[in-house]
This record gives sequence, structure tokens and C-alpha cells, in this order.
Amino acid sequence: MKPPRSALPLPRYVERKPLKSGGWGYFFHVPSWARKAGCTIENAPLGTDYGAAVSRAETILLPTFDAWRTAGVAAPTSSAIAIGTLDWMFAEYRADRRYTKLGPKSKRNHEVGFKLVGGYILKDGKRLGEKRLSAIDTALTDDLYEKLLILKITDAKGRVVERERRTTVNHAMKSCRRAWNVVSRRHPGKLPLVNPFAQMGLRSSNRETPTATYEELLAFRAKAVELGLPSLATAALIGWEWLQRETDIFATFEVSHYRPKERPNMVRVVDEKTKQEGWIPLLDDAGALLYPELTAELDAIKRDRIGGLMLCRDWGNRGPWPTWPKPDQPDFTHLSRKVKEIIRSAKLRDQLSFTSFRHGGFTEGGDAELTDREMLAQGRHTTVKVLPKYTKRTTRQIVNGAKKRRAARTKDGHLSE
Repeated sequence: MKPPRSALPLPRYVERKPLKSGGWGYFFHVPSWARKAGCTIENAPLGTDYGAAVSRAETILLPTFDAWRTAGVAAPTSSAIAIGTLDWMFAEYRADRRYTKLGPKSKRNHEVGFKLVGGYILKDGKRLGEKRLSAIDTALTDDLYEKLLILKITDAKGRVVERERRTTVNHAMKSCRRAWNVVSRRHPGKLPLVNPFAQMGLRSSNRETPTATYEELLAFRAKAVELGLPSLATAALIGWEWLQRETDIFATFEVSHYRPKERPNMVRVVDEKTKQEGWIPLLDDAGALLYPELTAELDAIKRDRIGGLMLCRDWGNRGPWPTWPKPDQPDFTHLSRKVKEIIRSAKLRDQLSFTSFRHGGFTEGGDAELTDREMLAQGRHTTVKVLPKYTKRTTRQIVNGAKKRRAARTKDGHLSE
């Protein structure tokens, strides 16, 4: 029997696992990318005491790991940071409300960038983070960008392999640009007027979110059920059919939104990103189900639920999939790990993510020759880049779009007549 669910925050690379004897055990695991790059730090059990595990990870293991990442030069503590340096600028940005109000994912992205840039080792053996801001100019940042762009790693056979990490480096430069602008406003006159991370002419990597096929959706759903995670199977189908994002599916979709008494054949959908909401019909004019598989699964869930979120974890006290480090800022870290676990267990493409199923639904809509109005209605988009500004969305467009997609699916042999 698994112990009660715990949502206590953990340091980087520390995992919490239920023990056979009861309670939770804590473990420090070196990430696979670091192991492949030659990191020799050993994984370590941290015991069952939460405070002791966090203390050991933050005071011993993580500083050692960070020292390895920076070629033996550990990142400085706040007390060792010299005013006017790049490290000081990062620390000042972290203390500003414009950083503290960010969500966990945005903060992680910024921190990756700060470590990548600030931890870069210069020819004199010092970290770039120790360099004074007055000495950092556009020539230096342009040169830094080119040097960080290509990552050299050693594979299992001892061969040096080069790969481009343009998206990561672009994000790092944008994070530094943002920090420079915020701290410049926070401390007028203490930073050079020219932001060397601005107007760098960053070029996108042209990497698009991988789009799942319908066959991959079916394989993912089957494996999720096999692994005892049927809620994620249903969630993937919601993303595919109703083109919703993970926030809408796991943090917004409530039992009361599905077939309420006043609208027993409809479901209320809310799009947190566009602030749009609407009602999706579950039946066509003839009374036939538009989403029979999805409707059956949601009907079964609602029979056993009184209220709250529609999709919850499939074990223990069935708590929500996301955590909320701050109100209105759901964190989907654990969800993403479970989704990746299913993808790998199903032997699907490792590039796939939960978002891939939503993109697959959009692609299916295009293949089914939906009109622009029908696509807009299905995806609840309002941007002028998709349709003329005042296009009207109707339930008729949603119904027609759903029927066209299902007909195309049947034609391709995915469904029986």
C-alpha cells in the first residue's frame, strides 16, 4: 500500500519514491545527459527524513554536481557575489517581483540560461559570471553565442559527437536580456546603457512540436491503460478531439463542466491561454454521438465523482495531476514525467510530448478538409493570423468539424463503419 500523497518541494535531481515498508524514501539521481557527458558523481539514497534529504542534496550533492558542470568552478553563493558583476545582476533579477511572480517553468528556463552563460569558463579560468558588466559588450556576447551553440559530447563508444542546441542558447540570451533590462530599471545608472544581449538577431531553430499520428495516439492510450494510468489515456483523447492544452485538461476541466443538468448533451470548455470559453455539443442533430469513445470514458468517470477536477491521478487519494507552487500557476513536472514514461514504454518516438496529441488533432482536422471557420471553432482561436478578425464561431461549425474528422478517420480505416 502506497503512503499518503506528498507534494513537498524537492531540490533538483531528487526523487521521492514509496517504500515497501511504508513511507517515502528520497534519492539523488544524476541525470542521464550528465552521465553520458562523463559525470562520475554517484547516485545516492538520501534516507526517509525529508529535512535531512533536502539538506544533504542542497549542501553537498548539488554543489558538487554544479562544480562538475562548470569544470570544477562552482557557482558563487550570494554572499560571495561582487556588486556590478554578471552574477550580481542575476541575483538582483531573482529578487525582483518581475521574477518572483513567474511560474515554475519560466523560472527553470531562466535559471538554465543563467547557469549556461554565467558558468562559461573564460581563457583566464574564471567564470563569465564574475566579469563586471562594464566589460561585457556586444562583441563578447556575439562570440559567446557562437561558442555555446555547439555542444560536444562523448558517446558510449568514446566518439566525440557535436550537436546544435540553438533553442536552449536562444532562451539563455533572452533570459540575460530580460535580467539586464529589469535590473537596469531597478538600479538606475549602475548598468551600462547598452544591453549587449539585445538585438542579437537570434534565429529560430525551426524546431516544431512533433505531431502525433492517430496510430501513436492509440498506442499511447493502450499503454497508459496497461500501466494503470487511464486518466492520461482519456486526457490524450481530449487533447486530440477538443484541441485543448494540458492546463485546460488537468487544471480547469471540472466534473460540473461535463453534461450539467441545464445542458446534458454538451461540455463546457475553457481556454486559459486565450481566455475563451464555449460549449461543445456531444450529439449531432440526429442524436448520434460525435465522440463516442471519449463520451463513454467521461460518463464512467462522472458516475463515480461528485465534483472537483475531472481528471485526477490514478492512485492513492487521487489528487490533482498538477501541483500549485503558487495560486493560478499549475506545475506539470510530474505529469510530464509520467507521459514520457508511457511514450517510452509504448516504444513511440521519444520526441513526442503531451502537446503532440493536440497538434495531431489539428493536423487531422486539416487532413479532413475542415474549413477555416470550422478549425477556428474547434480550436477556439481568435487570432487574425488564422481567420479574419470578426469570424463568428457557432456550434454548427463545431458539429460539422467533428463529423468531418470522424468521417476521414473512418475512410482511412482507423474506425469501423
